[in-house]
Amino acid sequence: MSTNSIKNSSTGSIDGIARSVRVLVVDNDIVHARTMGEGLERLGYKVTVAGGGNEGAEQLEQDSFDVVVTDLMMNDIGGLEILKLAKESSVETEVIVVTGHGTVPSAVEAMQQGAFTYLQKPLELTKLRVAVEKASAGVRLRLQNLELNRRLDERFGFEGVVGSSTQMRSVIERLKRIAPTDATVLIQGATGTGKELVAQAIHQNSPRKKKPFVALNCAALSENILESELFGHIKGAFTDASSDRIGKFEYADGGTLFLDEVGDMPMATQIKLLRVLESGEITRVGSNQPVRVNVRILSATNRNLEDAIEGGGFRSDLYHRLKVVTIVIPSLQERSADIPLLIEHFMKQLAKRHQKIIKSMTRDARVKLLAFSWPGNVRQLRNVIESMVVVDCDETLDVDDLPLELEPDTGHLQEIDQEGVAESCGIASLVGHPLHEIEKIFIGETLKLAGGNREQTAEMLGIGERTLYRKIKEYKLH
Repeated sequence: MSTNSIKNSSTGSIDGIARSVRVLVVDNDIVHARTMGEGLERLGYKVTVAGGGNEGAEQLEQDSFDVVVTDLMMNDIGGLEILKLAKESSVETEVIVVTGHGTVPSAVEAMQQGAFTYLQKPLELTKLRVAVEKASAGVRLRLQNLELNRRLDERFGFEGVVGSSTQMRSVIERLKRIAPTDATVLIQGATGTGKELVAQAIHQNSPRKKKPFVALNCAALSENILESELFGHIKGAFTDASSDRIGKFEYADGGTLFLDEVGDMPMATQIKLLRVLESGEITRVGSNQPVRVNVRILSATNRNLEDAIEGGGFRSDLYHRLKVVTIVIPSLQERSADIPLLIEHFMKQLAKRHQKIIKSMTRDARVKLLAFSWPGNVRQLRNVIESMVVVDCDETLDVDDLPLELEPDTGHLQEIDQEGVAESCGIASLVGHPLHEIEKIFIGETLKLAGGNREQTAEMLGIGERTLYRKIKEYKLH
């Protein structure tokens, strides 16, 4: 390319949106390459300039780029070779080839080999800008999708199911085996234990993760509205049906439908749901035309469905359809060893959400949280931590940040015997024991409460990590 082969043309208003797209410009004429690079940099792109094919090849070996702009005819390595190297570096890299009138057939060949487009000389900056913008749009979309999936995995993947207690490790291991299958799953647990989070984790780790996850609370709707929400309706099906409307089953086609509080579903709707599970077809309210759907069903309840069956409130055949696999989520009281982990998790998550700086939580505040019985389970703990984060004014969560209604449940407090087993005896039972035995007991039980996390254990005990390590070794608490 010659230095006069690019014409400067008015670009109008320049898009000032910051981009993370990286561009490599390859051209024998370093001055011309820099001119192109500077024009792209003004638009916010991160540009690297290479003065020839050899230098371009070296850059591709050392680093990755989202878009490559390369001259086709160069003295050393040609544009087709740069195209090949770019695609070998990353199949997602888009390559724009610049060519003269006499080499259009070669440009067509480049397109056949995977080039995004080609531009003819003399090259206008406006055309270059448009081509790079189009190429980078696809790149940005892929980057956004990757980031979205990363966030979804972080929030709803197995990492989002926080817990290191024996009970939760068992749940997570079971989830890992269930998720890749298409099995219907019934999730059981008290209100606030995180049943929907578990359902989302199953979906996010299944082959259906790129399809919709649709949730519906069966207890929140009347029978007629529930059927319309599930199956959709046609115009005129009832008074307010002014147009056709698809239901949750059709929205979730190819993905996962989560039926929360399924134990509260009316009997008539249970019959229709059973028919869908057996046939794989739904019928909109007011219609006789069946619609085929491909949906994985996950359901949840805080009720004992076997008792409901005996009482005539739930169908036995539907129950067995829904519980091909069962997941039982323990209450927070049953998994109290996870409370320190959950505290840390919610502190970070909610501080970020509310744009607050929270550096730590005092030992006194932690003790009060650990002493509470948490009848509202994980949801209640999360709400309490959120309240503390919102009202905090000194970057440290303390007792004065606790909600007024949260009083330590003294009946839940447990003392420790010499064997390290929690009992409902008074602290006076420790009187008369040697101090080192009492220290061993408290360190051992705090380790259990922290789920084996030594950093958290040291913080809860108010000692340094080195001191804790020494004590663990001394008392053989491995």
